[in-house]
Amino acid sequence: MGHTLSTLAYLVASVLFILALKGLSHPSTSRRGNIMGMVGMGIAIVATLAQPGMKVGGIGLIVAGLAIGGGIGAVVANRIQMTSLPQLVAAFHSLVGLAAVFVAAAALYAPQSFGIGVPGNIHGQSLVEMSLGLAIGAITFSGSVIAFAKLDGRMSGAPILFNGQHYLNAALGILLVVLIAAFVWTGGNLALFWLIAILAFGLGFLLIIPIGGADMPVVVSMLNSYSGWAAAGIGFTIGNLLLIVTGALVGASGAILSYIMCKGMNRSILNVLLGGFGAEAGGGAAAGPAGPARPVKSGSPEDAAYIMKNASKVIIVPGYGMAVAQAQQVVREMADLLKKEGATVEYAIHPVAGRMPGHMNVLLAEANVPYDDVHELEEINPEFAEADVAYVIGANDVTNPAAKTDKSSAIYGMPILEVERAKTVFFVKRGMASGYAGVENELFFRDNTMMLFGDAKKVTQQIVQALQK
Repeated sequence: MGHTLSTLAYLVASVLFILALKGLSHPSTSRRGNIMGMVGMGIAIVATLAQPGMKVGGIGLIVAGLAIGGGIGAVVANRIQMTSLPQLVAAFHSLVGLAAVFVAAAALYAPQSFGIGVPGNIHGQSLVEMSLGLAIGAITFSGSVIAFAKLDGRMSGAPILFNGQHYLNAALGILLVVLIAAFVWTGGNLALFWLIAILAFGLGFLLIIPIGGADMPVVVSMLNSYSGWAAAGIGFTIGNLLLIVTGALVGASGAILSYIMCKGMNRSILNVLLGGFGAEAGGGAAAGPAGPARPVKSGSPEDAAYIMKNASKVIIVPGYGMAVAQAQQVVREMADLLKKEGATVEYAIHPVAGRMPGHMNVLLAEANVPYDDVHELEEINPEFAEADVAYVIGANDVTNPAAKTDKSSAIYGMPILEVERAKTVFFVKRGMASGYAGVENELFFRDNTMMLFGDAKKVTQQIVQALQK
């Protein structure tokens, strides 16, 4: 009876997780999706603790772990800035990967606790599942640590390349498969287990270091997928149906999202899986030697307010600069004032704007921007030609026309927001530095572009003040 109730609870939790993913697919239903996910996880935890055979001491340790982990999570969630959300996600992925490694080790050293055999005589199927969970988890951990370091500025966002890099990764991948086969063949040799772990940790490191900063959103999504598959592999090892289902959902949804983002950037998902993704299309994201200074037109917030006040259509293009300045609230205030003046105001979101999938959508939702005003690249691009003003606030690489014309550029072939087609482009930026990909933005030097130098929030506040006069 107890097992039946546990299985039923797991089924309910699985359905809630699926509904949560569906809800998270659109900003208008994301809150509901989050709630469903939390309720599903609560049911899963209670059902796991209530399983027959669960010892009081074991329950005490689990509750203590939940209290410690939950407490740390609550503190981090309250303190985290929206600009640091990508780093937080990468850190979470690393912990999921490390957890998979620890569970695999526990299953190897105490297989009787998981019902998969005894030390020295573990079921062959369990050894396969255990080694796959171990390898994927270790790759996820070290890869996520590198992604965190790059996103947090603790490591250069430029690709780190060396001769024979792809051949080394391929050789290590083949060796990893050989070691897994040997581990299974020998019935779970301890030395081979830890060799697999060490090799996978190193492979995760090598797979992510050659990826450029501009491609980090795809990396974060792909690591999310890896963490799901690692959890699913360990779920098979310990015989937990919910962990299998949940891991498969996370793995599949992360892979699908990565594919969608790769398509949006005109990249190959195969390169993401194999590493070196950011190094294709002409040699990496690092900027070349600085050339002679090129003239640009700069203006004041008052100039921008005057032109925008007389505009009939304004398209706002948010990017990471808006996130850094925490300018989303004042941007919405500016949009409301322009609407009162009779202008049509829309927001253009690139699939990889910011440093993680959906980063800009979350910021705009936080500022209560109407969902109907927010448009993705494919639907908004034709409208730039009809816009009187394109207001670019910290979106650099995703607006760079060089992606369409410069074959030597690291971002060549990436679909961009075609803001250069607007009658007037206001580009809010602190200075003339290149974007995260390290590529100079050709948009700065176009005749219809006016640079508004300064902090994004302060510049927009000054425009709001001028509009109110």
